[in-house]
Amino acid sequence: MTPWRLLSLLLDYPDDELLANLDELRAAALAIEPSPSREAILAALGRWESMGPGATQREYVASFDFAKRCTLYLSFHAYGDRRQRGMAMLHLKRAYRAAGLELADGALPDHLPAVLEFTHVAPEAGVEMLHGFRPALEVVRSALHAEDSAYAPLLDAVCDLLPAASEAQLDDAHRIAAAGPPAELVGLEPFAPPEVMPDTVCGATR
Repeated sequence: MTPWRLLSLLLDYPDDELLANLDELRAAALAIEPSPSREAILAALGRWESMGPGATQREYVASFDFAKRCTLYLSFHAYGDRRQRGMAMLHLKRAYRAAGLELADGALPDHLPAVLEFTHVAPEAGVEMLHGFRPALEVVRSALHAEDSAYAPLLDAVCDLLPAASEAQLDDAHRIAAAGPPAELVGLEPFAPPEVMPDTVCGATR
């Protein structure tokens, strides 16, 4: 199991099935090469084991479901709810399909765990995709550190596995963090084509 796959699992909602397989995840983490990312993964697994399922699930919701700067829906940081976000998600979904990756029902393709899963399946294309989302990753990373969130080291781990951020990407991250994502100025149409919209509001089944 690659670090990308482990990070995808650890940054998704920790449902009962996932939490029942922590020993398997720990064994997979121990099998990858020593690195700061591996240590962050092992620390997260140890924290989940000590907290128990209910507290782990509540912590995830508190970390990602209430503050826009912490959302893991990456294209939201770049486009807000503008129509460009819908086109970006359609591009992602087509890339996933070409790689043989099918998303779970109700999942949006710009959710960080989905992008990480794609990187597990197609590493070169996935790293390029994640690097393109680097401003969004830096916004989330900074917001989680500001909240002293236990998930901040996992965002560090993702970024540590990527090429260094450029000055332009860091400038974009600072701008988004200060002003928020852009708002739609024209029209009232839904921000995404119907084929990429989930049946549920948050795009996840819990």
